[in-house]
Amino acid sequence: MNDRIRMVVQPTIDWIHDDFKSNSFRFCVELFAWSISLGCAITMAMTVPNPPLLQMYPVWILGCAMYAWASYSRKSFGMLVNYMLLVTIDSIGLYRLLA
Repeated sequence: MNDRIRMVVQPTIDWIHDDFKSNSFRFCVELFAWSISLGCAITMAMTVPNPPLLQMYPVWILGCAMYAWASYSRKSFGMLVNYMLLVTIDSIGLYRLLA
């Protein structure tokens, strides 16, 4: 790898490695939640104007709940409140969809 690229990329690789070593379970939960988020975003984009909300809402809510747990375990108040709010809002949306 080019030395300039390595100088830019290596700190990020080290940070990811350190994050994995500090709590590998949380790292895997966050990675899975990220893949859920990405999958929902791609599904939404590909199925507009009629996305499959009944299938997507529970998956999205699960991903947000996983992020909330990870935020709690990191002691990140802002992220925890954000994801708890998203879980609440989307749970209301799912309830309204089912009602």
